[in-house]
Amino acid sequence: MIEVVLWDNDGLLIDSEAVFFDLTRQVFAGAGYDLSAHYWGIEYLGKARRTREVAEEFGMASRLIDEVIELRDQRFFEALQRPLPLRPGVRDTLDSLRGKVRHGLVTGSPRDKVDLMHHHSGLEGYFDVIVTCDDVLQTKPYPEPYRKAMERFGLDPARCLAVEDSERGLASAHAAGISCIVVPNPLTRIQQFKDAYAVEEEVSGVMKYLG
Repeated sequence: MIEVVLWDNDGLLIDSEAVFFDLTRQVFAGAGYDLSAHYWGIEYLGKARRTREVAEEFGMASRLIDEVIELRDQRFFEALQRPLPLRPGVRDTLDSLRGKVRHGLVTGSPRDKVDLMHHHSGLEGYFDVIVTCDDVLQTKPYPEPYRKAMERFGLDPARCLAVEDSERGLASAHAAGISCIVVPNPLTRIQQFKDAYAVEEEVSGVMKYLG
């Protein structure tokens, strides 16, 4: 029986990945480089390549890379001062599952950004355990984030269900031995999810796997 649902955050609950990509594309364009959604969805969101690696592959000079990343990060932090939209069905699903299962958050974002997103988007208080990149040595696609969450709940993988939106998140959950449902977003739909327990269009689809 599933006792805990372990949710990803960016691109699954909150539409922050779309905002982050748009800002990255803008600063790349300002530097004279064309960054496509297809490339970003495969390389950054799927294969967990960093922005710096992407810029280097494009042939961007090191000093320019620093400027581009700094500008993008500044604009993203400014965006986090306002509510970012939730993905479809998120609040209704979380509300429907109150008292039926416990909720954990397992994300590659730092805690300060997660707190800002949840404060402005109204998701504070939904999660019993939150694991961010600040809590682990190796973030997704490595299994450490999910193992850390299970350790904090005191549960084994059979009692948990992961919900992710990307290949790298799926890889992390799968490596930790947790069944994972994938709910792709427009940027991650081009990825392959061969190890997924199921693939759903919206997070509300998770409810049918919880009995």
